[in-house]
Amino acid sequence: MRTNNLRTIWQAGGAAVNGWLAVPNSFSAEVMAHQGWDTLTIDLQHGVVDYQAMVTMLQAISTTPTVPVVRVPWLEPGILMKALDAGAYAVICPMVSTREEAQKLVAWTTYAPKGTRSFGPVRALYYGGADYPAHADKTVVRFAMIETAAALDNLDDILSVEGLDAVYIGPSDLSLALGCKPSMDDLEPKAQQAVEHILARAKHHGVVAGIHNAGPASALRRIGMGFQFVTVSSDAKLIAEGSQQIMAAMRAGQPAKPSSGY
Repeated sequence: MRTNNLRTIWQAGGAAVNGWLAVPNSFSAEVMAHQGWDTLTIDLQHGVVDYQAMVTMLQAISTTPTVPVVRVPWLEPGILMKALDAGAYAVICPMVSTREEAQKLVAWTTYAPKGTRSFGPVRALYYGGADYPAHADKTVVRFAMIETAAALDNLDDILSVEGLDAVYIGPSDLSLALGCKPSMDDLEPKAQQAVEHILARAKHHGVVAGIHNAGPASALRRIGMGFQFVTVSSDAKLIAEGSQQIMAAMRAGQPAKPSSGY
């Protein structure tokens, strides 16, 4: 079976640099994948990506060693199983707030007898290999997003769920849940303390911690804190920022327009 390089990075004590895909296009996904990202996450929750576009994007990512990840819209068995059957090697599930929800996430992404994932790895067999069914449970990675006040209250119960590989912090939703302004990098003290608490408890339970970042400076700082999965920017943001840089340079380099006065 194809190795999940995300697990390899973690086993070596390293941190994976993750890119975000919100644009529903296989070519843009392929271009991103060829830039050397450790992982790329296709966002079905807030991105403008549907299932069919996701499949073509997974195929595009497969032209590189980049690990394909999918953030599903919600904790729902059908989309979790379809994402894995399509060849995702990790799934990120939003708004996991209780131990029971974390247990469902693990069960729905694990084959029987340990779980209840339905068998039908239609594309995963081609991506992962003919022996995918025998090794999938230990190969795919399961992220639970910690981004609610209830999740903080139930944090140790969530982190102790067997088979949960990692947690992923959504700083903006977590900030809102704590009565703070939504932000990814410059968090208010209450939200920052919650982030540090989640990281510490994850380490205690032997669970990998990941977090969303607005830029490299924040991501590098958080790797230094102990995070092992850091998202840095998205395809949509990179398109916008690159265009802004070009247009700013062009506007600055053009001569001033003559006055229209008489």
